[in-house]
Parts: sequence; C-alpha cells; structure tokens
Amino acid sequence: MPRDPRLEQYAKLLVDDCVHVRAGWQVLLQAQPPARPLVDAVSRELARRGAYALSRIQFSLAGNAAWIKEAPEELLKELAPAEAHVLDTIDCYIAIIAPENTRDGIDIPPDRLALLQAAGRAHAEPFFRDEKPWVGCQYPTPALAQDAGMTLEQFEDFLYGAVLIDWDALEREMEKIAQRFDGAREVRIVGEETDLTFSLEARKGKVSAAGANMPSGEVFYSPVEDSANGVVTFSEYPAVYLGRDVQGARLRFENGRTVEISARSEEEFLRSILSSDEGASVLGEFGIGCNPGIQQHMRNTLFDEKIEGTIHLAMGNGFPFIGGTNESAVHWDMVKDLRRGGELYVDGELVQRAGQWQL
Repeated sequence: MPRDPRLEQYAKLLVDDCVHVRAGWQVLLQAQPPARPLVDAVSRELARRGAYALSRIQFSLAGNAAWIKEAPEELLKELAPAEAHVLDTIDCYIAIIAPENTRDGIDIPPDRLALLQAAGRAHAEPFFRDEKPWVGCQYPTPALAQDAGMTLEQFEDFLYGAVLIDWDALEREMEKIAQRFDGAREVRIVGEETDLTFSLEARKGKVSAAGANMPSGEVFYSPVEDSANGVVTFSEYPAVYLGRDVQGARLRFENGRTVEISARSEEEFLRSILSSDEGASVLGEFGIGCNPGIQQHMRNTLFDEKIEGTIHLAMGNGFPFIGGTNESAVHWDMVKDLRRGGELYVDGELVQRAGQWQL
C-alpha cells in the first residue's frame, strides 16, 4: 500500500520542529509495536539528518509490566546501570504512544510504579529542565480510536487534524494569552463545584506550539507552590492516569497542598498517587488549552489537555525552566471544561467566560 503522505509530514514535524535534531545526535525512539510505520518514518528522517536512531519497543505503556510486578523492591528503587547510562548520554528522546490495549498495566500496584518513577527522576532531570529536547506523541491504533468513540479512520483524521496545523499562527495567538497571565498576582478559576485561586507572581508561561507534546497547543505555568487555595472539581471528564479513570475527582487546597481528596470512583487510587511522595499533593502546573483542532474529550490526556476552551491542572512535578520548584515523580494532568459556564479571572478581571476570551 502507498504511504499516507500525512505520516511523512508528521515525522518531519517531530524531528525538525519539535526536537530540532542535529547531525551526530543519539535519539532514543521509544514506541509500542503498532507504531512501526511512524517509527520507520521518523528513523528515515533521523538518518537523513545524520543522527542515530536508537529504537526501543515496549509492549505496555508502563514499560515491562511483567518485570515491574515481580521485581524485588530493591531493584525498583534504583535504575539499571545500563538504563541510567542511556538516559544520561542520549541527546534527545521521542516517545510514540501506540497501545494495543490502553488498559495494559493497570494491574501494576501504584506503590511499585512510584518506586520506579522515583528511581528514574534524577536521570530525567535534563528533560524536565528543558536542557535536552523531547517529544511525546501518538500513532493511531484501534485501541485509541475505541477509547475516543471513533473508527480508526476517524481517529486518524482527527489526529492529523490536530498536529498538521499552522503552528506559527497559533503560536502568535497564544502569545497574546501568555502576556495577560504572565506574573499575575492571582488567577481565579470558577466553575461547577470549583472556586480556586493561585499565584503566578514572578512566573512566566511557556507557549507550547510545535514542542515537547504533539499535538500541542497550550500555554502553561508552574504556579507559586504555596499559593493554591480553594476547591476544584473535575466533574466533566474523568482524570485519567496510567490507564485508570477517576470520575468526579475533587481536590481542596490550602496554601498550595491538597488537604481534602475525594472522587466518585477510584478514590483509593487517587489518594495513593497523590501521597506517593512529598511533592505529589502540590499543584505543579496550570495549563490553558488552545488547539482549535481539538474540540471533544477522548479519554486521552495528550489531546484532552489541549481542548480549546478548557484548562488543566497537574498535580506533582513542576517545570524548573519556567520557575517551578516542586519535585515529584508524579505529574498528573486533570482537565476542567470551562465552556459550560466557567470563568477565568486575572487579578480580579474577567478574561474568559464559557471558553470565550474577553481579552
């Protein structure tokens, strides 16, 4: 069969615009087996630019699930020396998510995953600090299409419609939004069962066009770590993490940290993750969805956090390159839809109502 021309465009976007690969770079290319067409396309682009393609295939989104479930805790607490060497020496990281079953790995105990994530944190720091480029993306599979309530062909069209857009034009629009939020003394989010405030004082946002996530299309911040107060309820959509859906997650903050946690489903899982380390219960990110090609929730955070007219809050790790100081092995994005009557205020002034900007 002839190659889909959109696949080649996608590969070039990842290599050139998202991570800006240079000759001689060692690029870790991680994926699941169904992503082979995109892995091959990206590998061709890397070869043409004189870079090394270090392919690694995983069967589960969580990694080697069989090993994680059986390994002694002593092994989980320390990254394998060979793995540490790879992370320390690669120049770039490309992760292609292409699950055959999006529930793979949900039977791994959260405490074991937390140990594994903590072990790798120090070696992943250069990526968190934006010192080394990386990008996470997806390749259309029947499992992802099914989760989105689409046929595979519909999901392919949706994915390419969200990534093959005019990123320069969108970046200009997002810059206007960032200018309004940068350094705000107080941001207030009002919505269904939600009234939350936090500060962005002395913080500058990141305008994410063609960058670390694809699809992209967001403006995001690391709020001042002790500033969040109030309640947020993620009543519209489930909070999805490691293949599990938490319905109706409700978090109450005092001075930046969650003091009350509840949910309609998977509450024990939610509590476990947010107590897995000292920083997991702290607000690490505030993001604003801006991608015009994404208008519906699909139970797929990479897309859902970019829905135009939504915001998302991430519990756990902040971003040092934009001033964040909170450290955690957890970074859990939860999406709040403000298109249903929600409001955003900056220093007391209304800037968005029902998903429409009032700038």
